[in-house]
Amino acid sequence: MNAWLVRGLGMSLVHVVFRALLGAAIAQWPLQGSTLRWSSLVIVVVVALIWGGIDGIRDRRAFPEPEDGADLTVVWLRAGIVGGLVAGAASWLLSLIPALELTQQGLFFEVTSGAAFTILLIFVPAMLTVTVGRFFVSREQRKNGTAPQVPSHERRREPVPVGDGHDSPTGQHAYVGADASVADSDAPTTSFPAADPGSRP
Repeated sequence: MNAWLVRGLGMSLVHVVFRALLGAAIAQWPLQGSTLRWSSLVIVVVVALIWGGIDGIRDRRAFPEPEDGADLTVVWLRAGIVGGLVAGAASWLLSLIPALELTQQGLFFEVTSGAAFTILLIFVPAMLTVTVGRFFVSREQRKNGTAPQVPSHERRREPVPVGDGHDSPTGQHAYVGADASVADSDAPTTSFPAADPGSRP
């Protein structure tokens, strides 16, 4: 099962369960309705915060390089959409049962405005803690010296002059670089005629 689907169904389940508990609690303590609503809202947000933080920590530990990590923005956006739609539809269906009072709104409201609000409750907190989790893992890796290093074959090594210029037949410095041991077979070559010893004065 896809990661976003698991998260979306899980968050929708949390949302529906606490809406059901909220309805039962308000029926029992009608004067505490405002406090109970805020409490259930906070619980749903906290679950999204915790789940997003776990995803961010696991992703950065598995992929120290940021560009190699999973696209958790898309994962949690899809999860929020699934969670909002499923939670809205399920709340409306369960409200048809007389013993349950999850919502007094119609199906259209629950899968549009209600679902949009639920998407924000899931997506925004999750992405906040994804970022925070990745940040703390990266800082821990830098502190412990386990941060990814640039591979040796990608390091740029500048040529180093060897000698003072008098050691070379041409009077120029000889350079040793990263690829000094590999001759350039395509480089142009020039042939010079051998000097005649008899022509010397």
